[in-house]
Amino acid sequence: MTKTFDDLVALMDRLRSPGGCPWDREQTYATLAPMLLEEAYEAFDALEEAREGRPEALREELGDLLFQITFFARVATERGEFNIDDVIEQVHAKMVRRHPHVFGDVKAGDSAEVLRNWEAIKAEEKRAAGSGAAKGGNTSILDGVSTKAPSLMEAHQISTKVARVGFDWKLVEDIFEKLQEEVDELRAAIETHDNSKAEADHVHVREEVGDLLFVITNIARRLNVEPEAALKLSNRKFRRRFGYIECKLQERQHKFDETTLEELEELWQEAKQQEQ
Repeated sequence: MTKTFDDLVALMDRLRSPGGCPWDREQTYATLAPMLLEEAYEAFDALEEAREGRPEALREELGDLLFQITFFARVATERGEFNIDDVIEQVHAKMVRRHPHVFGDVKAGDSAEVLRNWEAIKAEEKRAAGSGAAKGGNTSILDGVSTKAPSLMEAHQISTKVARVGFDWKLVEDIFEKLQEEVDELRAAIETHDNSKAEADHVHVREEVGDLLFVITNIARRLNVEPEAALKLSNRKFRRRFGYIECKLQERQHKFDETTLEELEELWQEAKQQEQ
């Protein structure tokens, strides 16, 4: 018999009940937080398998992520804060409110206009909720970007947000010009650091490396490439190729310190050929 979302909620209720699972009953917001992040990353990783025609892993990981959401909602219920129905009610109302071109009489000609409307609606929601300026501060379209997110993801979200309100390069070629500018600034910072060895100059180098990464993130955004996923692919590719090198050295009974850089590069090129 096919299980429904209500069945999942009932299962969680049983696990947290006095006669349920001792481990599940012990969990709190604090102990669940790392697991929520872990499950989100595992679902993120499974996306690549789904793109390659293997959706089973994504199906499983989305289930694990959904289980974490019901877990948090159950803990919140026990704390007298909200329940899973409140979660669904709020997100449903929010999506209707932020899609006036679907559920209202607002016209949106393309996705760019949809996103501009989305940001305007979010800003109005914050004003109505009394956040930002209403509390004596300033509101910002970047308020919704978590500072706790991985830095590459945060950079992508920041650049996406500001681009929606028109703060963006006109052409991707313009970003490449900015990229070269940042490369030149990094080289200059490195030269200064090498000459002085001062800690302040090292901080400058670090800052310039960050600027370079930020510009690359903007290039990825303009090319409709999610930078976190792109870097994940490169990491996996490097692991495969480096693993090939390790296997070949083991076959030859050689160690890394007994192998020249030229020999390692030759094996790296072999690994690349194997993938073609």
